[in-house]
Amino acid sequence: MGKPTIAAKQPAVLTLDPGTYYWCRCGRSKTQPFCDGSHTGSEFAPLEFTIAERKQVALCQCKHTGNPPFCDGTHKTL
Repeated sequence: MGKPTIAAKQPAVLTLDPGTYYWCRCGRSKTQPFCDGSHTGSEFAPLEFTIAERKQVALCQCKHTGNPPFCDGTHKTL
């Protein structure tokens, strides 16, 4: 698989309501950190994840996390 585009070198800290979300893996989405379909035609696909209760999360925007879709601090080494 090719390398994703680094959308930002800091996480998106958001409060999410319960539901299903699609995290952008390619880094090209204009609605970071969520997928907008910009991966079409590439080998990338969004990552579906579910939030069970309203909570604050830090979603990765560098696309190199070892714990997708959540930030693990990898952006600090890029």
